[in-house]
Amino acid sequence: MKKLANKIAVVTGASKGIGAGIAKSLAASGVSVVVNYASAKAGADGVVEEIIAAGGKAVAVQADVTIPADLTRLFEETDRTFGPVDILVNNAGVYQFAGIEEITAEDFHRQFDTNVLGLLLSTQAALKHFNGAGGSIINIGSAVTSITPVGTSIYTATKAAVDSITHVLAKELGAKSIRVNSINPGMVETEGTHTAGLIGSDFEKEAIASAPLGRVGKPGDVADIAVFLASEDSRWLTGEILIASGGVR
Repeated sequence: MKKLANKIAVVTGASKGIGAGIAKSLAASGVSVVVNYASAKAGADGVVEEIIAAGGKAVAVQADVTIPADLTRLFEETDRTFGPVDILVNNAGVYQFAGIEEITAEDFHRQFDTNVLGLLLSTQAALKHFNGAGGSIINIGSAVTSITPVGTSIYTATKAAVDSITHVLAKELGAKSIRVNSINPGMVETEGTHTAGLIGSDFEKEAIASAPLGRVGKPGDVADIAVFLASEDSRWLTGEILIASGGVR
């Protein structure tokens, strides 16, 4: 039997990149996966098709994590389709890098609304549909909180908030047997980092040069850690921040 057979997961922001990688790896481990997306329907449908073609179970459900009514619908549809949730992956996030002279209030609110408020609202909505036996919440933070790159003041602040929220919710939800941990990836090659021009840039070269393992990450590197945190193998871990950066600090 597969490690996570009969488990049910919601992965937010799973139409591409790290979220898509996590959704596929969870499905390969036996999880029925809800692939959430805000606007990239084609991408989410593609992830679902890949999972089903590989013998897994998945559906795509649209919901904006900053809108409570959307999240209510997301978890109601999950319950109707598969049943109560065992695993929530708070992956939805946005980033925009700029120096202090160039940042705007709009930059701030966009990143904090999705990366911080969206995580809180998603968790709040999920709790009403969690399996009574408990489960696992996996937040996707970032290694920027320990690396603190130039030009990332807003993004780094949002992910520092995720670190703090992870610690707090681990204490709040322990009595419900819900574990809360965070994976904090370093630079990962995704559609987003290609679009942002980071892959092939001096920033990537610096990341590779400073990485003890000599490369940037791949979505699968993060996804395998998520499978571990979703499983009983990590049953004694909660409130942990796992820096998945190939050793970059």
